[in-house]
Amino acid sequence: MGKIVISTNVSFDGVVQDPDGREGFRLGGWFMQSMGDDYEHWAKVFLDEANATAALLLGRRSDAWFAERWLSREDEWADRLNSLPKYVVSSTLDEARWSNATVVKGDPVVAAGRLKRELDGDIVVYASYQLARTLIDNDLVDEIRLFVFPVVVGAGERLLGDASGQKPLRLVESTTVGEGLARVTYEFA
Repeated sequence: MGKIVISTNVSFDGVVQDPDGREGFRLGGWFMQSMGDDYEHWAKVFLDEANATAALLLGRRSDAWFAERWLSREDEWADRLNSLPKYVVSSTLDEARWSNATVVKGDPVVAAGRLKRELDGDIVVYASYQLARTLIDNDLVDEIRLFVFPVVVGAGERLLGDASGQKPLRLVESTTVGEGLARVTYEFA
């Protein structure tokens, strides 16, 4: 049985919007600006995670975002991400943009439940915040992994936005990565 894991970068105040500044958000670009010299440490953690991942579960916009950034890269991390099976939840797409991807039509809750039953291992959700919130609201997420960046952005889309209600969590792990990043992992209780 699979385990759905949300894994993402967040500012200290929980903002996830436009981390690289290429989406036009006036406060975007916080990712590299606040990372300092910790890029290699951060990348190693995400490479290790990718190597332990069975599949990716994404929304339509995240499929396009990642395809644009990863298909042209050639390194161990890109090779792993590009080769992973991907499931893109969309009511409008006929074909995904990222490699090795299948478009999943219909109810995302039904699709995610089916993937959990059919796949073994971690099914990781990168970005795809609307999808992530839907999965959390429907008790399909098993774990959340957050890279907390040392910056307060002040405004912007947050990972959980307006959650539908309380969801108790249990801290599984917290580590310092490099000199300034925190990695926290929570399971839903």
